[in-house]
Amino acid sequence: MLHLEHINLVVNSIPKTLKFYQAAFPHWRIRGRDTQIWYGNARQWLHFGDDYQYLTFNDGGTGANRDLQGNSVGLAHFAFVTQNLEALIDRLKAAGFERTKSGEVLPQRKNTYFVDPNGFEVEFVEYLSDIPQERNTYQESTHCSQGVTI
Repeated sequence: MLHLEHINLVVNSIPKTLKFYQAAFPHWRIRGRDTQIWYGNARQWLHFGDDYQYLTFNDGGTGANRDLQGNSVGLAHFAFVTQNLEALIDRLKAAGFERTKSGEVLPQRKNTYFVDPNGFEVEFVEYLSDIPQERNTYQESTHCSQGVTI
């Protein structure tokens, strides 16, 4: 079975980024950090997570992230599952971050979105059902199986 181990992000400021993700994931820790030369530029990196998954932050980012309301190629958002969405929202708000939009109102899940200090949109989802067919509702016409492309 495959699972996602880490996401590697180039950021403007590791301390500002860390503040956001520490509020979202109070049980995670700094796993390691160091400096390196990346294509001729010195930068710091930091791994933040648990024993099984983590986020990598690399400082020295330049420019702005993609317009989240546009259709430019790039990362749209990434999502994490939580068992208590309201507590997560409260922690992020207490740390000074405001949610950018609420998700759909559905009986089987709740979700919301925040934008981190670097312009990455992060979705947080709380599932209210353990049944996959209830958690993930798809239109029949958009469902793919066995490598079929639509």
